[in-house]
Amino acid sequence: MTEPGRVRRRVVVAGRVQGVWFRDSCRQQAIAAGVAGWVRNRPDGTVEAVFEGPPDAVAALVAWCRTGPPLARVTRVDEFEERPTGEEMFRIR
Repeated sequence: MTEPGRVRRRVVVAGRVQGVWFRDSCRQQAIAAGVAGWVRNRPDGTVEAVFEGPPDAVAALVAWCRTGPPLARVTRVDEFEERPTGEEMFRIR
């Protein structure tokens, strides 16, 4: 069962996003914003993340992914809308 007013977005972030503390920085941002979900490195060199929570907070996390942490060089962010599943915490996979 999901709460009303929650949204879920999946993003795939391309560029120099692995080996630059992207996942841990993303986790810190999500926890501070009260957003649940997860983040992981993909074999193709991209980072994938799922954000679930209040619409404004999720939108802020998606926007953060467009720049990422200081050492990242983001070239593309693909965003996908999904149905909330009831994520309760944010973790690195």
